[in-house]
Amino acid sequence: MIDKVYCADVKPEMEGKRVKLAGWVYRKREVGKKVFIVLRDSSGIVQVIFSKELNEDAYREAKKLGIESSVIIEGTVKPDPRAPTGVEVQADKLEVIQNVDFFPITKDASEEFLLDVRHLHLHSPKVASIMKVKATMMQAAREWLLQDGWYEVFPPILVTGAVEGGATLFKLKYFDRYAYLSQSAQLYLEAAIFGLEKVWSLTPSFRAEKSRTRRHLTEFWHLELEAAWMDLWDIMKVEEELVSYMVQRTLELRKSDVETFRKDLTTLKNAVPPFPRISYDEAIDILQSKGVEIEWGEDMGADEERILTQEFESPFFVYGYPKHIKAFYMKEDPEDPRKVLAADMLAPEGYGEIIGGSQREDDYDKLVQRILEEGMNPEDYEWYLDLRKYGSVPHSGFGLGLERLVAWVLKLDHVRWATLFPRTPSRLYP
Repeated sequence: MIDKVYCADVKPEMEGKRVKLAGWVYRKREVGKKVFIVLRDSSGIVQVIFSKELNEDAYREAKKLGIESSVIIEGTVKPDPRAPTGVEVQADKLEVIQNVDFFPITKDASEEFLLDVRHLHLHSPKVASIMKVKATMMQAAREWLLQDGWYEVFPPILVTGAVEGGATLFKLKYFDRYAYLSQSAQLYLEAAIFGLEKVWSLTPSFRAEKSRTRRHLTEFWHLELEAAWMDLWDIMKVEEELVSYMVQRTLELRKSDVETFRKDLTTLKNAVPPFPRISYDEAIDILQSKGVEIEWGEDMGADEERILTQEFESPFFVYGYPKHIKAFYMKEDPEDPRKVLAADMLAPEGYGEIIGGSQREDDYDKLVQRILEEGMNPEDYEWYLDLRKYGSVPHSGFGLGLERLVAWVLKLDHVRWATLFPRTPSRLYP
């Protein structure tokens, strides 16, 4: 590996020190007999100056460089308040790894074009900031989960049954039978709690939904938790503590990256337990009071959630949903059979649902009945039903859409920007 100094580590206090840099040409301009290059690497940027007086050969080569050319540069550090980071490198040595005559992405490129050349768009420091924030949020999640005694498990992606409804399954040929891409690891996590009690996984989930809203992808990263001996209220406490830690830790470690996308950090700083809680009934009342045409028993879509989030300055819960609009595995509310013990966490500022969770149905007969009511075959869930026959216990869990959480934290206008290579109904390339 090249013995290099990262761009972001070049500081004014290093005045007079000789450094070696390796990266890509981010910006370039010529003034008189000098070439000014803003060099970028994974850490950030630094200004580099080539002058004819210092090294005529290096200066001549620098004049030929195009945007995104890859280079190795050596020079001396000099503080300069006019430079983007308050410091520059006066270069006397240049090794051109590859010169790029023309880089396809220009400042006026459309969003669709940027998606078409996503493999090149990943060069962008702004895209890098998004990916750094996403990585840091998962780093924070792992820290919290380890401290709280959760075990990471690794469930399958190829499955035989639906979790969120058969209409959104991706079907594929599996030797002499059919299989599906996983919609959720939940059922497998439920199996794991009988040996480990508190488990979690991070897996890709797939939904064959032809939705074109700003918060849907056909492939997304799903952080899921499942725990024995917890009821709905217990798991809601886990959710808010985990999300709060992820957000606050990211602000601690990546504040400058976050501020690249949002200047107002108020709602992020407000993400501290306990989060507000309202019932589904209260949510419907709020929406109706704002003129929204919605009746009790109807599901809230993106538009309704957006309006509801305007009432809050932090993430919040909506609990107690009607049974018929929720999944078959959710436990019926013993105090109101019309409802299930389920809760969604919604992000403010119009972003809506980022977590769906519930207490799971732990009674064998009731679960069979729910499967039948949904028009599914209990035989397809034989192993899952076994979990209710051999030592069943109260248990709860949830799934967090990582891209949705990142989109809210960074105030992105679409979750597609929060994933490396977005997959949507209309996009499978690159």
